[in-house]
Amino acid sequence: MYPATFGKFIEPTTLCSHFHLREGDSVVDFGAGSGHFIKPLADLVGKSGSVYLCEIQKTLVDALGIKAQELQLSNVHPIWCDLEAVGGTKINDGSLDAGILVNTLFQLEEKNIALSEMARVLRKGGKLFIIDWTDSFGGLGPHQGSVVSESDAKTLAESCGFSFERSFPAGDHHYGIGLRKL
Repeated sequence: MYPATFGKFIEPTTLCSHFHLREGDSVVDFGAGSGHFIKPLADLVGKSGSVYLCEIQKTLVDALGIKAQELQLSNVHPIWCDLEAVGGTKINDGSLDAGILVNTLFQLEEKNIALSEMARVLRKGGKLFIIDWTDSFGGLGPHQGSVVSESDAKTLAESCGFSFERSFPAGDHHYGIGLRKL
């Protein structure tokens, strides 16, 4: 669990306002963790939309399913996946409108494969939002050597079929970028 100061770093509802999701959209949270974005995403896309929660830790996938049931979110679908494998998300090509990657890019060993997998599942013109650490802060977040700068994140994404559109505020010690699939 994150420390009590987590809310000062990332506030899911505020961040989701930057995604410009609409009723009926299909969105995926790549590396959903314990599901901090489950409710705001589900609310934004509504009952006619879908939220896919991709997570590599099977225990978290189970916990996400329980959380969705407890919140009575029938439009939420937890999926066990491996972002660092081609086809590892088990989502059809070009089937989603948007994706988010929050505090996960720095953890990926095969960043190019993961970003290519994200591009594969998004439709042409689909949006990808990357939020990650700007630095290592007081023992939270990545080790300094693992931080992926905003500039490097843009370059990586552009090499995998995305076009940079904008930066947006993402809280203390984080950056946010919006990209579009070419």
